[in-house]
Amino acid sequence: MKLNIVPARAGFDWARAGVRTFWRQPLALAGLFFMFISLVSVASLIPYVGSVLALVLLPAATLGLMAATREAAQGRFPMPSVLFTAFRAGRPQARAMLLLGAMYATGFLLVLGASALIDGGAFARMYLVGGALTPELLQSAAFQNAMWVAMALYLPFSMMFWHAPALVHWHGITPGKSVFFSFVACKRNFGAFALYVLSWLGLFFAVGVLVMIVTITLGQPGLMNTLMFPTAMLLAAMFFSSMWFTFHDSFVTDDEAPAPAPDDGPAATP
Repeated sequence: MKLNIVPARAGFDWARAGVRTFWRQPLALAGLFFMFISLVSVASLIPYVGSVLALVLLPAATLGLMAATREAAQGRFPMPSVLFTAFRAGRPQARAMLLLGAMYATGFLLVLGASALIDGGAFARMYLVGGALTPELLQSAAFQNAMWVAMALYLPFSMMFWHAPALVHWHGITPGKSVFFSFVACKRNFGAFALYVLSWLGLFFAVGVLVMIVTITLGQPGLMNTLMFPTAMLLAAMFFSSMWFTFHDSFVTDDEAPAPAPDDGPAATP
């Protein structure tokens, strides 16, 4: 396994491949995404440890969505069991994935802890246990500063864990090494990832504007709030469907030649 350096335009190809693959199996991939959301949400409801447990399970659940996209890209129908791919590959890999999840939860809590030093924990409590976002809270300078600090710290943190679940599962890398290799891969392909993020932000914005125009044209602006949530969920499912392609193009095995995604479909998968 070795790192593959891709041009910046690959970021747009990743986003496009995710959208196209999603529409190959829209019911399956949308259903798995909602199972993913439900799994994390139910775990977070467990008293005292729910929020931490949801964070621990997040890398494994994300791997499941990547495996589902891999199945769809290869022309197969992803079954619901694919969401639990991380725990179906034997005890050693399951333990490694849980360890990676524990590392993710610890790091994420440290990020929130850093933000709590600024606003006394208001932003961290809002994220972990929820609550009402009052105008006074949103306008608070301390709350805003805590939010920006958390976002700034989360960027390198997310780079560490972006590829880590896939590296642990498909390449047998230890959790500690996987976060290092993931960070290096994201850093070396930063141009592609920047365009990838911008592509998704642009798509979310464009679809949001389209929904607004349609509801205003129909003379029912109040319908926008009703349509926006399911639309955002579908776009989020497409986003998660694109994560497999960011990993597949960033790492290649010694006997594998990297190839860009063709114009009429997503990148070939091993």
